[in-house]
Amino acid sequence: MKRREFIKKTGQATLLAAATGATGLFFHNRQSGFYQKPAPIKKDFTIPTDPLLPKIALAENENHIAALHKTLDALGGIKRFIQPGEKVVIKPNIGWDRTPEQAANTNPVLVGEMARLCIEAGASEVIVTDVTCNSAPRCYLRSGIKEAAEKAGAKAILPRDEDYLQADLGGILLTDWPVLKHFIETDKLINMPIVKDHSLSRCTIGMKNLYGILGGRRNQLHQQIDQSIVDLARYCAPTLTVVDATRVLLRGGPTGGSLDDVAITNSVICATDQVAADARGAEFLDLIPDQIGHIVLAQKSGLGQIDYKTAGYKEIIS
Repeated sequence: MKRREFIKKTGQATLLAAATGATGLFFHNRQSGFYQKPAPIKKDFTIPTDPLLPKIALAENENHIAALHKTLDALGGIKRFIQPGEKVVIKPNIGWDRTPEQAANTNPVLVGEMARLCIEAGASEVIVTDVTCNSAPRCYLRSGIKEAAEKAGAKAILPRDEDYLQADLGGILLTDWPVLKHFIETDKLINMPIVKDHSLSRCTIGMKNLYGILGGRRNQLHQQIDQSIVDLARYCAPTLTVVDATRVLLRGGPTGGSLDDVAITNSVICATDQVAADARGAEFLDLIPDQIGHIVLAQKSGLGQIDYKTAGYKEIIS
């Protein structure tokens, strides 16, 4: 090969390698979840407190839909929370490739009914979504949540790389972080966790469930898990917390697997105070709320009350 031809071909190869490397870098960055950066914004989806209504209610009923209705009615009904024309995002726990019986994900019956109620109240759009830990398609299908949400008329949206925004969370630990855009671009947020044991935080209920709004390497947050949970709860305060305590994962959380670790408790909690919701939910795990780091820190940060009875509590046993 002549020297000129060699230089020409080598140059072309170099350019191709550079282009390929740039493309690879582009896709690598997309995978990391860092995309366009919106203006700093604190997401607060809460509604005004009504002194005549409790901030938290619990209903126990083998009919889980009936239990949900009773707790909602105790807090003023769905129309207190959702106005006609509003966009609503429902955030269940869909994190794991598990069946409903294994109690690692939120009860799909409750998710479907909540979606139906929001649509009935006049919501313009209802989205059900979560950033899963296991494969999203498998989690959405095996949990039963995709089918239940779509049957109710909601959109069950799997997270995509291009759906994250780089947001300023304004926390002590959590500052700039990729957030799934559906949790920013909405009018109301309904947090629907399940009560579970957790190997690091001792329990995962409402505030910990908000980890599922984040992209990026969430496992990095486990080093200071209590502070990261509270940062999230402050940034993304929900309109309503609906706690699934129909089945409770007593051990082996958060993934679960064995039915021997599941207790059937047939209870639903609705709350406008997310700290009170977690405190009451923790009792299903035989935990003392004021000994759980993130719940104590959340109260100290002014996010709610551990003493849920003082916050205003109603219990309905059918």
